[in-house]
Amino acid sequence: MHVSAKDFSSICIITFDCYGTLIDWESGILSAVRPILSSHGAELSDADILGLYGELEAEAEAGEFRPYREVLSGVVRGFGERLGFQASVAEQNSLPDSLANWRPFPDTVAALRQLHARFQLGIISNVDDDLFAATAPQLQTDFNFVTTAGQARAYKPSHKIFQLAQKKSGIPVAQWLHAGQSLYHDLVPAKALGIATAWVNRASARPGAGAAKKASAEPDAKVATLQELADLAAS
Repeated sequence: MHVSAKDFSSICIITFDCYGTLIDWESGILSAVRPILSSHGAELSDADILGLYGELEAEAEAGEFRPYREVLSGVVRGFGERLGFQASVAEQNSLPDSLANWRPFPDTVAALRQLHARFQLGIISNVDDDLFAATAPQLQTDFNFVTTAGQARAYKPSHKIFQLAQKKSGIPVAQWLHAGQSLYHDLVPAKALGIATAWVNRASARPGAGAAKKASAEPDAKVATLQELADLAAS
């Protein structure tokens, strides 16, 4: 399915990745990680920090499920292991603690309101319920449902989290569009399940990948901002 303006007539529900698509996770990650690295004399470019973050997060999410707070603490430990320092407990906790302060992109709230006037909206996010609960007020949107990794006990790109979202909401695949910034976490698994996809290719210090592992996928629609997606759906 290729999603052009006319194809939105068949879409009833749009689900979103949250961090990276609605919330500016690159700025959040960099603001939390860079002070840790600087305190240990490690100097990396923004792109290198994001690339290493993507590798370490994927490693921390592999294997037996553990809460996202523990994943993020593990990412900080991983930076230390890769760069030759031992992260303190406070430093390990600083990354997950910072997540509640990560802010929406400037276009997020208005675009969600525009889309919600026509579509049901949902969240499919690689976080714990309590972490999303801290973010939710900033989005100013009454989502029809929220599915987290904590609920599914699996992290995207696992299909389990998408399958749980479908079970909870009763979404017919033919009426479902999933929008995300990460090809690796969102577009690859959604396309494998037959879900139409929109790549929200936000401006990034690491173009095309952001803070995720590199991956390849052909989206049904490609936009640079959430507002562009909202306008496409309304045209």
